[in-house]
Amino acid sequence: MSKKALRISEENFNDTVLSSELPVLVDFWAEWCAPCRMIAPVIEQVAAEYEQRAVVGKINIDEESELAGRYGVMSIPTLILFKNGEIKQKSVGVVGKDKITAMIDSALK
Repeated sequence: MSKKALRISEENFNDTVLSSELPVLVDFWAEWCAPCRMIAPVIEQVAAEYEQRAVVGKINIDEESELAGRYGVMSIPTLILFKNGEIKQKSVGVVGKDKITAMIDSALK
């Protein structure tokens, strides 16, 4: 299975997230985080389902601590939904696919 969620870093953050014409769901995660590993397959599923309608990406907080700090990420997984470069919704902890898709759907209206 190919990875659909984009790897987001400081280098591509502005283009991928802030300048995107589509809503962008960002998953802040880390390798060592068990809840992050639990939610990862759901993130990939959502990325595949919303291809062409939304961008789904992942930010590894160990590699991109500056971005995590900038957006106040204190616990992971943290999901932040951006639209037109602004934060529209934020969710902390493991959530179900229905909650994740509802976040994106609200930005598509």
